[in-house]
Amino acid sequence: MRHEVMFAGFGGQGIMLIGQMLAYAGMNEGKQAVWLPSYGPEMRGGTAYCIVQVSDDPIGSPVVANPMNAAVMNRPSLDKFGPEVKPGGLLLINSSLIPDTSKRTDISILNVGCNQIANEEGTGKAANMVILGALIGATKMVKPKSIEDMIEYQFGKKGKRKLVDINIRIFNRGLDIGKTSVKDRK
Repeated sequence: MRHEVMFAGFGGQGIMLIGQMLAYAGMNEGKQAVWLPSYGPEMRGGTAYCIVQVSDDPIGSPVVANPMNAAVMNRPSLDKFGPEVKPGGLLLINSSLIPDTSKRTDISILNVGCNQIANEEGTGKAANMVILGALIGATKMVKPKSIEDMIEYQFGKKGKRKLVDINIRIFNRGLDIGKTSVKDRK
């Protein structure tokens, strides 16, 4: 099975980090994985997005014009990438920063209060972990433990156990939202 996702937001929201973590998690599970980053003219504050593919079979091209899934963290990203999701796909929207939703009826839409949840847990910097968790919960692209291992690797190497713990906790809150949404859609 092949999974594709477009993560999009503005620079500084950790879009590239979660894309890279997902790709490495897939590779650690023995799957094929591609991570293709794209930055706007400014790194922090400009548009940033990446495409990630995780597959049991070889991946022919890193480019995906119409992904099956998209996770958008700000309004410009919803406007640009929301219409690109394949019919039958999933669009995850950071409802903390995007007050309205997509009007598409041919896809599943999951509104997730990423910033709100991260702030409730003590750090607004981890809103990206909420949307990553919701994606994994809804799609099962990789095992949750594989993402937790990547969080451990990414933040543990800085010697800050607190960062590992809080990011795993926030990821798991998103994971629960994604799992619940799957039950609701059945």
